Amino acid sequence: MDLTSKLVIASLFLLVVAVALWLFVVPGWRRRWLDNKPFPDAWEAIIAQRLPFYPRLPAEAKRALQNRIKHFIASKRFYGCAGQRIDDNVRVSIAAQASLLLLNRPRDDYTDLHAILVYPSEFMVRHAGANEHGLVSDDEQVLAGESWNNGRIVLSWDSVERGASDFQDGHNVVLHEFAHQLDHQSGATNGAPMLGSRNAYQQWSTVFSEEFDRLQTLAMDWQSQGHDEEVLDLYGATNPAEFFAVATETFFEKPGPLARRHPQLFEQLYQYYGVDPRAWF
Repeated sequence: MDLTSKLVIASLFLLVVAVALWLFVVPGWRRRWLDNKPFPDAWEAIIAQRLPFYPRLPAEAKRALQNRIKHFIASKRFYGCAGQRIDDNVRVSIAAQASLLLLNRPRDDYTDLHAILVYPSEFMVRHAGANEHGLVSDDEQVLAGESWNNGRIVLSWDSVERGASDFQDGHNVVLHEFAHQLDHQSGATNGAPMLGSRNAYQQWSTVFSEEFDRLQTLAMDWQSQGHDEEVLDLYGATNPAEFFAVATETFFEKPGPLARRHPQLFEQLYQYYGVDPRAWF
């Protein structure tokens, strides 16, 4: 073997080693470094403002949430749109609420998410769609948030603030849109996120199908006596993906009423998220 061949082999070997280190060693080292990095006092003050139950969380839960927030902010890019300024208040406010969904989950389920676009207020989007006759048209909608399947989420800052200002009204745009991100981890945004086993999927499908059908029936009858007492927002009747996102908002913001009125649905969400928000309130 001549010298050139030896150099080529050596170069390829070094490249393989470098790639292996980057894929398997560096992420673990970076995670440990972030876990050990002190959590800024200013960030903790923002969390306490946005999550009113934060001071009552056990010390272990606080540390877990802080670590999730550190990893979230280190791995995502925030972009201000239409003049929106991005600062620590924006980053931490969004990261804290999004991290609640991962608090006791075994891994980071936002790995495909890379960018958060933030508008100052609700924004206009245009979607192309076809009607039952096959005619394609552009529909304009004003939205508070939108989750995309290409690694981006769009949020309006005033909606983020409004959702955090009352953490018991069942409406939270961050929880809603990030639930869509979890849903899409399975490969399709269809109301069935990644679960642990075939049996788990069967139970999830049974409970969520029954609850979704019930909410659709209720939504078709606006005069129903049960409408005023329904804990789930009727927007969840739009489709299974929106039902999962609405159920997630309700689980974290109205856990007591959800557990009382829809115990099987609450149990499925409890098993998935690994937390019981009733203790927080």
